[in-house]
Amino acid sequence: MSRTKKPGTGVSNKRRKELAAAKLERQTARRADRARAHRRRQQIGWTIAGLAGVVVIAAVLLWPSSDSAPVAEPAASQSASPAATADIGCGPAPTPPETPKAFDSAPKQAIEKGTDYTLTLTTNCGDIVIDTKPRKAPETVDSMLFLAENGYFDSTLCHRLTTEGIFVLQCGDPTATGSGGPGYSVPDENLPQEEEANYPKGTVAMANAGPGTSGSQFFIVYEDTTLPASYTIWGTVTEGLDIVQRVAAAGVAGGGSDGAPAATIGILATDVAPPRG
Repeated sequence: MSRTKKPGTGVSNKRRKELAAAKLERQTARRADRARAHRRRQQIGWTIAGLAGVVVIAAVLLWPSSDSAPVAEPAASQSASPAATADIGCGPAPTPPETPKAFDSAPKQAIEKGTDYTLTLTTNCGDIVIDTKPRKAPETVDSMLFLAENGYFDSTLCHRLTTEGIFVLQCGDPTATGSGGPGYSVPDENLPQEEEANYPKGTVAMANAGPGTSGSQFFIVYEDTTLPASYTIWGTVTEGLDIVQRVAAAGVAGGGSDGAPAATIGILATDVAPPRG
C-alpha cells in the first residue's frame, strides 16, 4: 500500500536544509558587501575631511598666488592703524624697498661647524633675538644669515598675522605681498613630528609653497600651534616674543583672523653674531 504524501512535503529534509544554508550564505554575503561599502564611504569621508583640514591649515603658511592671496598688495596698507601701532609701544614702521634684492643662487655655506649663531631683528617695536639651529638646519640657517648680512630684511614689513587656529606672525618678504622671495630656495630641514603643538611658542620656521621651496619668508610662533610637519624649524626666539604677542593682541587689520597686522611691525635692520665665516 502506497503512502500519500502530505501537501508541502514534496522536498526532503536534506534538500530543505541545503536551500536554507544557501539562502543564509547569500544573506551573509550581502550584509558583508553592505558593510564593506559603508566602511569605504566612511574612509573616503575621513580622507576628504582630513585633507581639507590640512589644506586649510597649510594654506596659511604657503606663499599665496596673486589670485588666492588673503592679504592684498600691499599687505600693511589694509586699514593698518598708526594709533594701534603707537598704542603697543611701536615707532613708525619702515617703508619697503621699491626694488627688493635678488640673488641668482643660494650662498656657498659659510657657517662654521660647532658655532652658535644669533640673529637679532631690530624692529620698530623693539628687538627680537633668535637663537638659530645650525646643527639641525644648516642650509636654512646659512641662507637666512646670508640674507641678513646682505641687508635683505632691512626696511621690510611683517605682512601677515594669524590669530585663530594657528598663531603666527609672518615676515621676510620685501614686497609685503606674501609672494616675494630671494630668487632661490633651500631644502626642507629639521621637520618636527606630526603631533599636537609640534610648533611650540617661540619657534621660528620657514614658510613655503610646498616641499623644497623655502626662500626668505619665515614665521614666528607666539602661542603653541599645531601644523602639518612641513615647515623647517631653524630658530627659537629668546628675547622679544612679548613684542610679537602685543602685535597679535592688537589683532588683524580690518578685523578677521588672518591678514596684515593692525599694529604695523617691520624690520629696520638685522645683526648676525658672530658673522658667518
